[in-house]
Amino acid sequence: MEQQQNNGGGGGGGGENGSLLEMESTGRCLTSFVVEEGSRDCHRYYLSRRTALEMLKDRGFSVPSSEMHLSFQQFRATFSDSPDVDRLTFSATHSSHPSKGDSLSGLILVVHSNFSKPARTALEGFSFKVEIFQITDLLVDITKHVINPRHQILSNKEKQRLLEKHNIEDKQLPRLSKDDAIARYYGLQKGQVVKFMYDGDITGSFVSYRCIS
Repeated sequence: MEQQQNNGGGGGGGGENGSLLEMESTGRCLTSFVVEEGSRDCHRYYLSRRTALEMLKDRGFSVPSSEMHLSFQQFRATFSDSPDVDRLTFSATHSSHPSKGDSLSGLILVVHSNFSKPARTALEGFSFKVEIFQITDLLVDITKHVINPRHQILSNKEKQRLLEKHNIEDKQLPRLSKDDAIARYYGLQKGQVVKFMYDGDITGSFVSYRCIS
């Protein structure tokens, strides 16, 4: 933050130099405005891991509050400015279906770049679901963004009551791709229904439902 303010102060005379500095400032990565100490990569690891933990919690997994509320300074003290990615791994059990022993029911991989087709094909051979996120997908928790509506994942019983109430089939509901960011965040499967609750000055207050396709 101090460095950014100093740069701005140096260009206070206006003219071409001032415009150039302003363009350079607005073109910088968001993390450069936040990180006062430590590397940018360290901060990206911190943000993506925090969002991944929030994602697990929102899916109904048990995540210790000490992990959820870890500050960036605490993260650096624990994992260093150049974290070993193997130490960033985390396992969690679902509150309603706790895992038994060391068995895995699912795996989330956070990677720096796209997986090749052969690598993705190899993952399909696993006996459990494997999800892949790029680290840039998790720098921000999209469900907490102020312009996004609130979401509720309907249970099978809630979905059935909705269909019976309106005398429709799930194929008549508006669709939401399973590759949509919200669907991926919650790990939704085809046929599940999401309730969207809007409440804003522009949209007003209303509710809509979408079925994962």
